[in-house]
Amino acid sequence: MRMILAVSVASLLATPVLAADPAGQTPPQMPMTRDTGVPVGDNQNSKVAGPEGPVLLEDFNLIEKLARFDRERIPERVVHARGTGAQGVFVASTDFSQHSKASLFGAPGKETPVFVRFSTVMNFRGSPEAARDPRGFAVKFYTDQGNWDLVGINEPIFFIRDAIKFPDFVHANKPSPVTDVQDPNRAFDFFSQVPESTHMLTQLYTDSIGMPASYRTMDGFGVNTFRLVNSKGEEIFAKFHWKSQQGIKGMTLEETEAADTNYATKDLYQNISTGNFPKWDLTVQMLTAKEVAALSYDGFDDTKVWTGVPEVKVGTMTLNNVPQNYFDYSEESAFCPCVMVPGIEASPDRMLQGRLFAYADTQRYRIGANYMQLPVNRPLVQVSNNNIDGTMQSAPRQGDVNYEPTTVAGNPAQESKFSYSQYAVTGMTQQKAIDKQDNFRQAGEFYRALSQHERDDLIKNLANDLGQVKSMQIKEAMVSHFYQADKDYGTRLGAAVGVDVKSIDNKMTSGQAGGMP
Repeated sequence: MRMILAVSVASLLATPVLAADPAGQTPPQMPMTRDTGVPVGDNQNSKVAGPEGPVLLEDFNLIEKLARFDRERIPERVVHARGTGAQGVFVASTDFSQHSKASLFGAPGKETPVFVRFSTVMNFRGSPEAARDPRGFAVKFYTDQGNWDLVGINEPIFFIRDAIKFPDFVHANKPSPVTDVQDPNRAFDFFSQVPESTHMLTQLYTDSIGMPASYRTMDGFGVNTFRLVNSKGEEIFAKFHWKSQQGIKGMTLEETEAADTNYATKDLYQNISTGNFPKWDLTVQMLTAKEVAALSYDGFDDTKVWTGVPEVKVGTMTLNNVPQNYFDYSEESAFCPCVMVPGIEASPDRMLQGRLFAYADTQRYRIGANYMQLPVNRPLVQVSNNNIDGTMQSAPRQGDVNYEPTTVAGNPAQESKFSYSQYAVTGMTQQKAIDKQDNFRQAGEFYRALSQHERDDLIKNLANDLGQVKSMQIKEAMVSHFYQADKDYGTRLGAAVGVDVKSIDNKMTSGQAGGMP
């Protein structure tokens, strides 16, 4: 039985047990066996036919070792391949039942075990952690109503607002299919045609947000909008925010270039091992459907933040244990926004709607149909349904009836109180962009809120990448986006990458500037 099933909330709060004991002590060693449990007599020498003879196929230990070695890897994640995880506990701080019937928020002091995976997005497993990249911030809550995955990043927004663009966004930012090298020409070619990315790029190229000094010193966000439902069926829309109690700290471009390849993982694990457990407060912004509709921008657009909406603290998460095995936890962990508990549901957010399918689907491909039976993904509550068989089935159901309805007693019962909420849906089906795009205003507001030093670093960081782009057309389009966000922003960036903003002004006057609202 893996640790996550054996661990209690109380033990999660205790001093962690590390894979490498700093005192030099090792756990008792069991006699070596094969996968079948059969003892191994000699694990140093193959069985051969005489001193000079060939190795025998009947050396089953050798064959098993080589065959298993050939199969040690599973497909790495297409995105978020480079990551690291830790265990901990979430403690509710308030009775939130007036807004959500989710039991983990039901009473102050209620404890829920969690597993968190931090990551970079675009690079491969084993790549340097000091990359100009969003940081994944995925939290799995093992609640008494089943699992809830709050899958987000360290920015409150994203590059695109419709999931149909996601494969294109990833392809443009992944290595070239010709050279297998990441290329800013490809990335900015894409972004130059996607003006909604302006806000996210502006945040990404700051030091404090775009290049965290550690996983401990960054915030996390659910990014998308969710629907909260209480026991009366009343609903309200919400955004989730993890606020680091360690504060926010980033690295300069020079510090990034000098950073250790594994700097973030080392920092996280070293701090946990010494008892310096990192903590985050979970806060929630809430708006009614009428309030969302009254916003000057689309409230379900994930390229926007909800400005001026207060945040309510609902609890605190503490990470206090390093898993014993990287593969069993960080690599085999699987997250999906579709993993929700009663009281938390999806909103019309177009990006979220695509994620509800894509995240679980990629895990079924990567790990297998029964990935939820793996210890790190398995809920702490009993699972009871008619899903059967498939690759690596390890929790087979018993009995002859694997369907319903049925007259046979003892089969899974259903409770209507856990049914999905009901809401009205109107309008004609369509394929068109949202009406209130407002691509640049919040990017400008964010820029103007920065200190002069932060603006200087933002321009330097952004120009460092954009300046590598060969196409003047792409450079001009990108600068025009930032210029429309804030004239000082665009003018300074244009000067840094050799773009004359006068030509942008002329194009804006004639309505030819890329991304004009």
